[in-house]
Amino acid sequence: QVQLVESGGGLVQAGGSLRLSCVASGRTFSSYVMGWFRQAPGKERNFVAAINWRGTSTYYSDSVKGRFTISRDNPKNTVYLQMNSLKPEDTAVYYCSTGSIASTVLTDYDYWGQGTQVTVSS
Repeated sequence: QVQLVESGGGLVQAGGSLRLSCVASGRTFSSYVMGWFRQAPGKERNFVAAINWRGTSTYYSDSVKGRFTISRDNPKNTVYLQMNSLKPEDTAVYYCSTGSIASTVLTDYDYWGQGTQVTVSS
């Protein structure tokens, strides 16, 4: 059974930084794309970033490009999301996900973590 466990969320002031982590188990981590999505209260879950299985290609939404960095450590079965220059509009629950193709589409990912809350105060 595939499990994804996120950590690293919290409360931070605007302009600050956080690093999210997601540890995967139950499948060959290094064979799959990893993605991050986020969902603000009352809104849809939206794509944030994705990384291919080797870590050589990364993809970002326009809203986070230049501020967030996705990376992975395959021997540790872990994917990271470094978030810098945080803004109040980044406040959301952040979800880790895994799939077979690098995509911005939520339904292309087949397993999800439970989410971690990120709150950015102004």
